[in-house]
Amino acid sequence: MSKKIIAFGEIMMRLSPPGFLRFGQARSFDVIYGGGEANVAVALAVFGLPVDYVTRLPQNDLGDACIQFLRQYGVGVDKIVRGGDRLGIYFLEMGAVQRGSKVIYDRANSAIATIQPGMIDWQQVFADADWFHWTGITPAISAGTAEVCLEAIQEARRMGLSVSCDLNYRKKLWKWGKTPAQVMPELVGYCDVAIGNEEDADKVFGIRAPQTDVTAGKVDADKYRFVCAELAQRFPNLKTIAITLRGSISASHNTWSGVLWDQGDFYTGPTYDITHIVDRVGGGDSFMAGLIYGLRTYGQNRQQALNFAVAASCLKHSIFGDFNMVSVAEVEKLMGGDVSGRVSR
Repeated sequence: MSKKIIAFGEIMMRLSPPGFLRFGQARSFDVIYGGGEANVAVALAVFGLPVDYVTRLPQNDLGDACIQFLRQYGVGVDKIVRGGDRLGIYFLEMGAVQRGSKVIYDRANSAIATIQPGMIDWQQVFADADWFHWTGITPAISAGTAEVCLEAIQEARRMGLSVSCDLNYRKKLWKWGKTPAQVMPELVGYCDVAIGNEEDADKVFGIRAPQTDVTAGKVDADKYRFVCAELAQRFPNLKTIAITLRGSISASHNTWSGVLWDQGDFYTGPTYDITHIVDRVGGGDSFMAGLIYGLRTYGQNRQQALNFAVAASCLKHSIFGDFNMVSVAEVEKLMGGDVSGRVSR
């Protein structure tokens, strides 16, 4: 059996009005759980890879519910630590057509926001693992999460694990005193694999693709070769860099693709026209999970790894919730060109 993948971050309760109701119309909320790194962990578990999720949850019924939610998808939860006062929450209003989605965070003083170095035994966590994944969301939460994230990354490097990150810039979270530009370079400097969307490198590191307009629904993939090359020059440890490319025609209609830079070689993925989006939350996370699966499964065939990541994340847009509940067979079917969506009998 292959060694485990470890993902670390915050899982929250997601509350969203049913259907496409606005917050002011809501008289009830659909309740699920999700968060960037947990989304990656679940997708990898559904693909059949061994994965453990690490976080800090309160010692109450909501913390228990989170653990049960993850366990049903095959994610290892025995390395989760308990403590703190509360579970983080986020409210999601689902956009449609020309009305964009909205997110309101309620995660101040959550269990993981008050985490401190030393609370997690990273040597024990990584004992049977060969891959560690984190995102830029975690160090944005608090000074404590930033310190623990660095602690984990450094131990992972010391123990010889591959380290991946999703840059994941979240403007609403960086409120604790430091900017991403002050925190992220040290963390990313230890990484082997990094992904971002068409804006992350700009918002975090000031690296911008020349003359791009993602709001027109058309994204010129080749222009992001420059972004990858600049990231690789700034962070020499990075061997593989991927960027998801979302062309936003409306909240319900996007184009979707991605590019991959691997030690100087540049690959462009297929472009999918997603005309009726069910839920785009977790799109980048599903791409990250697909890329990790592809890099571990397809050997040196980087084009195949990228194609798997793009196809997996395309399918995520058809699924309600944060998690990408698709099988390897379904992804490979789409990769093979079957975009019909016909009933499987």
